Amino acid sequence: MPEPTPEKRPRVRTVERVPPPYPLNVFPRDFALNVGREIVYILATDPLCGLPGRQPDIEGRVWERIFAVAIGAEWKPSNVGLDDVIMGNCAWGAKTVKGNKPFEITKIRLISGRNSPAYSFDERDMQRDPQSIGSDVLKIWNERVGNLRARYAHMRTVVLIKGPDLSEFTAFETETIMYPPDQFQWKMNKRKNLEGYDRQTNQHRFTWQFTGSQFTIIENVPTNRLRFSVRRPPHLSAAAVLKEMSFDPSWIRVHRGE
Repeated sequence: MPEPTPEKRPRVRTVERVPPPYPLNVFPRDFALNVGREIVYILATDPLCGLPGRQPDIEGRVWERIFAVAIGAEWKPSNVGLDDVIMGNCAWGAKTVKGNKPFEITKIRLISGRNSPAYSFDERDMQRDPQSIGSDVLKIWNERVGNLRARYAHMRTVVLIKGPDLSEFTAFETETIMYPPDQFQWKMNKRKNLEGYDRQTNQHRFTWQFTGSQFTIIENVPTNRLRFSVRRPPHLSAAAVLKEMSFDPSWIRVHRGE
């Protein structure tokens, strides 16, 4: 009886992990210059700068746009907040943090969305074991990250720490990762919020608020952060800007009637 013919198996190419646009925290050349230029423009033209004791702020969508411009990426504001900036196979969430001394800060808190077990798990018992609630909070975060990981090989959070007068800044990136729920221990603090601690290091990593379901991740600022400063420019009044662009009253039309 002849030997059975071995089953043929298809030959496939080995799929290697595609490298990111640049190494973590090694920002592209002229990154600080590109970011600083956008900040100087804001300081020079924002109407708040022309009012006594007032100045603009750089947060949210503003920082997302600045970062996208600085690295030549696509700005795509997202409701999830984890993929606001896209470049090829890499997605970034962009966060800002205020600090009196941006060059010296070693630990920051990143507000990272609203994780509600009541909504996600239809769970109404908020008096149950803190460990159970904390685990559900992390599962919600992991679900968001996992869904995006299926689309992007690399996910990062880019953070801008800004000084009170918007003259000093620190920028850094951190990997956007999932957290094994069993790796963290949860307990109630004095303010009746939950705090999550790493079981191995006892480091405080998360805070979750019962009211509003706000989820905060505590990150260490890496030593290879980027620190830069900008010189405050003279403020350009609305009249000066309009004059520079040769504004003409004919640009304004009044449309009467229905």
